[in-house]
Amino acid sequence: MLAFQAQAQKAKATPLFNGKDLTGWTIYGTEKWFVEDGLLVCESGPDKGYGYLATDESFKDFEVEVDFRQQANGNSGIFIRSSIEGTKITGWQAEVAPPGHDTGGVYESYGRGWLIKPDPEKDKYLKMGKWNTMKVRVVGPTITTWLNGHEMITLTDDKIGEAEGSIALQIHDGGGIKVEWKNLKVTRL
Repeated sequence: MLAFQAQAQKAKATPLFNGKDLTGWTIYGTEKWFVEDGLLVCESGPDKGYGYLATDESFKDFEVEVDFRQQANGNSGIFIRSSIEGTKITGWQAEVAPPGHDTGGVYESYGRGWLIKPDPEKDKYLKMGKWNTMKVRVVGPTITTWLNGHEMITLTDDKIGEAEGSIALQIHDGGGIKVEWKNLKVTRL
């Protein structure tokens, strides 16, 4: 384990978002994704459907870190090893949601549903309406999430281990959602 931690520290984090535009990303769906004051913003659009913003690059073993601030209903998430057709996504989501809705848990879309939820006691680490930091590390079949420096879950799953794909941000359906993102960076492991 110490050798792995040393390797992760030697690897260099690469920004995924340049603070100016959506270069390197593709929008899926009709929800709004835009840059405002150096922040990446997602808002519900007129269709009030699911929407995704996915990296053009694929990733296998990596650590992604991002700061997010939920405005209004903040139901969103960070997908790993995903692929998208229209607004149908395959992959695993590290949940970003309002209090009481399992931020840091892992959900498999169009598959098995919830794979793991954090202990409800850990919900106290979420700061609704303020900046939070989510970190997701996926190596082989193991995924770990952290919220504001606190480990939320660790899961080992063979199906996750077999996949490779993009990193995607999600906006949930239903309307009334707004989330701001900044400091998106990835470290290949």
